[in-house]
Amino acid sequence: MTALAPAGPYRVYVSDIAINHMVDGRLHVVDVDTARYVGVIPTAFAGQSVLSPDRREVYVSTTYYSRLSRGTRTEVIDIWDSTTLAHKGEIVIPDRRAQALNYKGLITVSADGRWLFVQNATPASTVSVVDLRQRRLASEIATPGCWLALPVHSAPQRFATLCGDGTIETITIDEAGALRSQVRSEPFFDADVDPVFVHSEAIGDRHFFVSYLGQVHEVDLSQDKPRPLARWPLVQGADAKKAWRPGGYQLFAVHAASGRLYVAMHPGGAEGSHKNPAAEIWAFDIAARKRVARMPGHNAIALVAVQGTAPRLVALDAAKMGLVLIDAGAKPRVISRIDGVADSATQLELH
Repeated sequence: MTALAPAGPYRVYVSDIAINHMVDGRLHVVDVDTARYVGVIPTAFAGQSVLSPDRREVYVSTTYYSRLSRGTRTEVIDIWDSTTLAHKGEIVIPDRRAQALNYKGLITVSADGRWLFVQNATPASTVSVVDLRQRRLASEIATPGCWLALPVHSAPQRFATLCGDGTIETITIDEAGALRSQVRSEPFFDADVDPVFVHSEAIGDRHFFVSYLGQVHEVDLSQDKPRPLARWPLVQGADAKKAWRPGGYQLFAVHAASGRLYVAMHPGGAEGSHKNPAAEIWAFDIAARKRVARMPGHNAIALVAVQGTAPRLVALDAAKMGLVLIDAGAKPRVISRIDGVADSATQLELH
């Protein structure tokens, strides 16, 4: 198998559920710096993907049916080599993983690369814990009323899950991957009044959530019990009168070095507009909690920030299913773009 050109910071993995032919999902690999399509990893039926912390492997939780669209159901973690895009092996898991649109909290890896967390729905919510060292299922943990598995950076044997009662819960496992403890925070949002998007971003153990009406919620996951921190608005004054709201799927990104939060925004927001593509992308200074820039939205429904010294964004254009590389510095500009890379993508991950 021929190795690909070495991956740099601008290699993007585009999760494509291929909604018109869902048994044939794909993970497209694109170099946005050169606007070049690199290759593809098949993800079968509603596959979810994530890279290992060292970026050497790609894990895909997916479903296979013995007769393609019917028959015996088998679910696995497919393991792919990121340097060649060759298949390396599989781990069989319980056949109850969430078959859903691509969100990064549906399959995640612990910071040390030991544990893989897979969100299940039967519709009861559980999380499968996979031991990547031993290549086997370690446990299944019930998470009733909660969704997602968000790894805790400073504690590889802990992850968090977002709950419908407005809390967030941390779950700690032991060395064998079995449940050790579950601890919930105090409520920090009201799902009936202003729910939060399931997408989140983090700087270390400080996690960020954004609500439908445009509130930023910060949560500290560094301790056993999660601790809600600040809450602050994205929209104020004249923009509030124009009903600007956040929207999309992977709708915001954080650039750690500059302390910037980038959010996909649209005007005329209303009930049901929370998936609308961006008319503009707004940049916020996290420390000052204020907007510092606004730039064209490129119909973005997903954003990722390249974590270099200078803030650069990759936006997924929903209208053209294209990737746009943006210099998000003092004078925002488009560096490159490549269109038509996917059928129905909603999620991006950088190498």
